[in-house]
Amino acid sequence: MAACAIRRGLLSTVSKCSKKRAHRILSVIQYNSGLELNRPRLQCSSCGLSNFQQTRFMSSRNRPEGKVLEPVGVFEAPKHHGKYETGQLFLHSVFGYRGIVLFPWHARLYDRDVTPPSSESKQDPPGSNGSKEVKGKTHTYYQVLIDTRDCPHISQRSQTEAVTFLANHDDSRALYAIPGLDYVSHEDILPYNSAEQVPIQHELFERFLMYKPSKSNPPFTARDTLQAWQEKNHPWLELSDVHRETTENIRVTVIPFYMGMREAQNSHVYWWRYCIRLENMGNEVVQLRERHWRIFSLSGTLETVRGRGVVGREPVLSKEQPAFQYSSHVSLQAPSGHMWGTFRIERTDGSHFDVRIPPFSLESNKDDKAPPAGYSF
Repeated sequence: MAACAIRRGLLSTVSKCSKKRAHRILSVIQYNSGLELNRPRLQCSSCGLSNFQQTRFMSSRNRPEGKVLEPVGVFEAPKHHGKYETGQLFLHSVFGYRGIVLFPWHARLYDRDVTPPSSESKQDPPGSNGSKEVKGKTHTYYQVLIDTRDCPHISQRSQTEAVTFLANHDDSRALYAIPGLDYVSHEDILPYNSAEQVPIQHELFERFLMYKPSKSNPPFTARDTLQAWQEKNHPWLELSDVHRETTENIRVTVIPFYMGMREAQNSHVYWWRYCIRLENMGNEVVQLRERHWRIFSLSGTLETVRGRGVVGREPVLSKEQPAFQYSSHVSLQAPSGHMWGTFRIERTDGSHFDVRIPPFSLESNKDDKAPPAGYSF
């Protein structure tokens, strides 16, 4: 009876969501209805984390012996208009972790799945097959904290940080990272509320946010330290452009970040980080086998990079775990350039196809930067 009530409630909640996201939520409920202890909960279908429930219980099936599922909070209806406030608790709809919103970014989304009018398109960089880049649309992303308890279980990401920076010395290859700080698209947020005063475990949580029970939902508000940290580190954190393209149901999303310039051997070296997500939008199980990059520098060089997998992995994309995300870095001896390429994908029958990586610009639109303020490493 409880499972039926939850199913009816979620049906009304997700009725305005995409069919794919609605299916993910409902398929989880059907899976849970087979558990011996049939109490209501919401589990992420991507990583298996049981992040949201209303009652504590232990499952005796499909889980390691002795694992206890902890209560988290109460699910809220996702926002289809407007944006989430600082302090909003959420589950990531793809990777399943618990998180909290710090502040929003307004990015330009260049979506190649949308065919633009000819007047709104522009030529791509040399060698990118003469395709067109659509005019960017404004889209909301969020800077968030990831709950450190969930980081070990996010199997479909190569790392849980999305912010890296150059060291404050002459070694241009020295890179540092802020763990558990992520960028999340508006549609990836599944909001919930909690009565806990410290619902997220992260060393920056209590430095950036405070519990204020008199405040309407969310009951968490930004401390002055968060506002000061955001202002000082805006150049480090800024998210400006997002590029997306789908080939044969495999969608590739790229977010580039300029990191700064260093002098090395009497020349300037410019660094960028790029974050890539591959997502299987279909039902067929596939595996990433190879990468093929083309890197064009304003200095006139064109570099080709081929290799097995990405970041040492060859991820499988299935209906149960549809996405994989990773970050990497690139350097040029010029202030700007472009990158594009393909991923070689293998089907279960052994056949292959190439998925396009949308071309994206590498622009050094900021001056050299010092390491982020307000955080010790």
